[in-house]
Parts: sequence; C-alpha cells; structure tokens
Amino acid sequence: MKKIGITGQSGFIGSYLYNTLKLDGDNYRIVEFHRDNFNNEPALEAFVKECDIIVHLAGVNRHANTDVIYQANIDLATKLAHAIKRSGSTAHIIFSSSIQEEKDNVYGNAKKAARIILAEAAKMNGAGFTGLIIPNVFGPFGNPYYNSVIATFCYQLTHSEEPIINVDGELKLIYVAELVDVIINCFTNKPNDEILVPHTSQIKVSKILSILNRFKQDYFDKGGIPVLNDSFELNLFNTFRSYIDLRNYFPFQLKKNADNRGVFVELVRLNIGGQISFSTTLPGITRGNHYHTRKIERFAVLKGKAKIQLRKVGTGEVLNFYLDGSEPSYVDMPVWYTHNIKNVGHEELLTVFWINEFFNADDPDTYMETV
Repeated sequence: MKKIGITGQSGFIGSYLYNTLKLDGDNYRIVEFHRDNFNNEPALEAFVKECDIIVHLAGVNRHANTDVIYQANIDLATKLAHAIKRSGSTAHIIFSSSIQEEKDNVYGNAKKAARIILAEAAKMNGAGFTGLIIPNVFGPFGNPYYNSVIATFCYQLTHSEEPIINVDGELKLIYVAELVDVIINCFTNKPNDEILVPHTSQIKVSKILSILNRFKQDYFDKGGIPVLNDSFELNLFNTFRSYIDLRNYFPFQLKKNADNRGVFVELVRLNIGGQISFSTTLPGITRGNHYHTRKIERFAVLKGKAKIQLRKVGTGEVLNFYLDGSEPSYVDMPVWYTHNIKNVGHEELLTVFWINEFFNADDPDTYMETV
C-alpha cells in the first residue's frame, strides 16, 4: 500500500484527488496534510518522512499584489524542499505546474522556479521527481473568481449575476477528474522532470458561455435536462450544477394538471436518453446512501411523504428536503453528494428515478457512503 501525501488537499484539485484516492483504500493510504504544516518545520518533516509519494498542489493562483503570487509559491516549494533534504526522504515528488510557464507572467515564472527547486531537492536525495505542466482545469466546486473563468460563469449564472467576457480567447482545458487520472498514473510511471499534460478540449470563452446559458435556460430555469453532445458538455453540465444553491433550489415544484379524469404531471423533459425506474418503499425504510461522480440523477415523489438527504463527500453538513406526493416535486443529485430517501409517512412511498445512463455492473459509478 502506497502512502500518499497531498499538499493543498483541501483545495480544488487536491480535494478531488483526495476523495478519489479514498475510493481505493486497498492500494493507497492518505497521509493527512494541514496547511499549517508549512509554518511548523517538525510537522512538515514528519509529514514528508511518512510519504511514499508527495503531490505538491498547494499554491497561490491570484492576488491583487503580484509579488505575493510569486513569493508565496516560491516559499511553499522552498519549505517543502528543505523538509525533504533534512529528512532524507526518497518520496516521489509530483509537482503541479501550469502552461502559464510558457508565458512571461508572474504566476508562470513562479511555478517554473518552484518546479526547479523541488526537482533539485529530489535529485539530491536520489528520489523521483515528476513535473506536470497542466492546462486550464475546470470541474465541480472550483472557486469562482479564482480557479477558472468557468467557475466564475457558473456561479454568476446560478446567482442572478451577469457574466462578462473580458477576453474571448481560446482555452485549452482538462476536466479535474481527467487530471486526477493523470496524477494517479504518475504513481507507477517513470518520473519525468517535465511532462506536458495534454488538454482534452479546446474552446473559445464565448462558446463556453453560450453552452452554460443553454444549461441555465433548459435546466436551472425550467428543470429540463439539456442536450449533452459529448463528454465535455457532460462534464461542463455537472460543473454547472455544482454551483446551484441547493437549499433554495430544491425541491423543484412540478406542474400538476388536474381535471375530472385525475392528475397529469410531467416529471422530466429530456433532451438526452437514460433510464427511468420506480420504487415503492415501506414506512420507516431508507434507500440509497451512495454517491456518483459523473451521473445525473433525479428523484421525484409521486405518492406518500419522503425525506431526501444530501451531504457533500468530505463535509459534515446534511441537507434535508421534504417531498409530498400531493404536491409533486423533485430533487436532483449533484455529483459527489451522497444521498438517500426515507419514507417518513404512514403509507407506501412511490418514487420515480431518472438517471442519464444505463446501469453497468462493470462501471456502476456508485459508491456507498452513509449520509
């Protein structure tokens, strides 16, 4: 079992890597890292000694003072390098740099200098070093106004703000889950001081905003599932959904059409395929307690009373939503949110489930974790 340490484990990429590695507890054990370790030499040295692999993700991307950007990234790399040298660690160091290295700007220069500092420390100890030159990264839960323009646009569109394009450039992008796969592959690949990580999509900023506006109109405003033409749009849609304020958005009330024949309710307007199923649940029984990393899923209660609970993996806050079949409504499950549904009424609960892909036992994308 390899012992993995991640500096910046609570950050955007770090938390995604951390949670992904936890799914494979038979092969990896995570050595917990706290940012305060950088200000505590004994703690940082103890962390380094325990690791077989160190993924250095901690850094500063943006700051009003460009000197802070440069110095902060150099300081973090220097402190880690000193701890490596003092401890005699032979851990494989994997460093996340940026394609900004090829541009003459403060952030790119800082990342390049930090990469050299850590490469030299590893070489001195006879350890492996891998330097990843990474394109623009996007994905769920990135910080708006900090991690990427996509994070900013998604936040703005779901919080009644108007996105503005400052420069309509063409972006080379990689989805955070794809980047995490690259990092994990480095665990067993031959170290390399400079690896240019290939982008998986290339698209203009205006085109991204156009797609996100379509998501807002089809999904956020109307509750429909939009056309998702390829894996990039699926990843972008799951990213978009992660910025919705769930407490104020769900449960989403469905329109009930009633006449002398009874009631008709449209559950989901689909522009893509998927699988529809239903379940009955006896009073007091709970279903679920699992999460998905890519699937889109909707729970709609048709009869009875239900409590749907969601909790973002790695956090403690539980969101509770109460649905009643007499007033049909639904809740969608964001990626990386473990969820369940409980019959809290006195009659049988009838629930319809829609998910965007057929169940595949060889690749279920279903991970058990109690809410």
